Amino acid sequence: MKKAPPCLLILSFLFSYVYSQSQDSCNSPLTLQNPLPFDTTSMQCANVWSSQGFILRYVQAAPNVWNFVLSAPNINAYVGIGFSPNGNMVGSTAIVGWVESDGTSNMKQYFLGGQQPNLVRLIQPPTQGLPLANGSTMVVQSDRIYITFQLLTPRPTSHLIYAVGPDARLPQASDYRLTEHEEHVATSLNYASGQFETQKQPESSLRRSHGILNMLGWAILMPIGAMVARYMRKWDPLWFYLHAVIQSTAFLFGLIGVICGFVLDDRLSANVSKHKALGITILTFGCLQVLALLIRPDKSSKVRKYWNWYHFGVGRVLVFLAAINVFYGIHLGKAGSSWNAGFAAVLVILFIVTLIMEIRIWFRK
Repeated sequence: MKKAPPCLLILSFLFSYVYSQSQDSCNSPLTLQNPLPFDTTSMQCANVWSSQGFILRYVQAAPNVWNFVLSAPNINAYVGIGFSPNGNMVGSTAIVGWVESDGTSNMKQYFLGGQQPNLVRLIQPPTQGLPLANGSTMVVQSDRIYITFQLLTPRPTSHLIYAVGPDARLPQASDYRLTEHEEHVATSLNYASGQFETQKQPESSLRRSHGILNMLGWAILMPIGAMVARYMRKWDPLWFYLHAVIQSTAFLFGLIGVICGFVLDDRLSANVSKHKALGITILTFGCLQVLALLIRPDKSSKVRKYWNWYHFGVGRVLVFLAAINVFYGIHLGKAGSSWNAGFAAVLVILFIVTLIMEIRIWFRK
């Protein structure tokens, strides 16, 4: 077997060295060109967010001093670490760093008072924010950002949150307003062992229930119940009881979904006024439909015609607004294209069935 030429071995070694220096890992020591204000050799290391390349190093340097180094890829977005008292993003204090287009690095502290932009407040240490020691800095090296700081506390909170901002939307020098993060993850860190657990946000299951119940109730079962009332009249009185059961189930699902939405709004203080207003309008129309069923006049009554106009009209507007609000809710919740595609497929199926049944009625006439 032939040996590789010396020049190729040298190039291979240099490439491996450069590549290893551009990659950060808990399996290799931290070597930065710019000296840090504290020693990093004895730090514990954890890959706290593997999908985003976040690595956290820390050590208790003194009884009331903790050293931290957060390493993350240098992309055209901000990166941050937040210390939360309860595991929620709201109420936490975050250290955020980013690199300007001209290469200037910035590191700021923010208090996350809510999800609305005006509730995310820039804070100025040392009088406010985290108890940081002087010398906190950010180092940019080999396409990675290193946020380094000393926390003056007997023991930091174990609830840590990491976030990545949206692409090309960096805080500007006028007020350094922080835009909503693109992705985030909440973890619980055991400082003694270095083990951490990714926490499931309690609002995630509530948000999912809110979306599924409203989608199933207002936007899927409601039109199915309306189709039963229109196309199954020959099976009297079966169509009426089936219509009543489906619409009652849809109203119950929708009502619970709206209640979940109010609970979410209270917990997250989210700025979703349009989505909320549409939801309240849909719920109001649903209540009107229930009242219409209770005061339904007899078939022989002269006002039955007007009641039918009212019942059909309100029902159609309800279904139309519900479909719009479901798509809007998927957008606000960043649920992804799969939710949009799935819901759209159901609507297309309902539309095709309705079109076929209307054509049959037209040919009969």
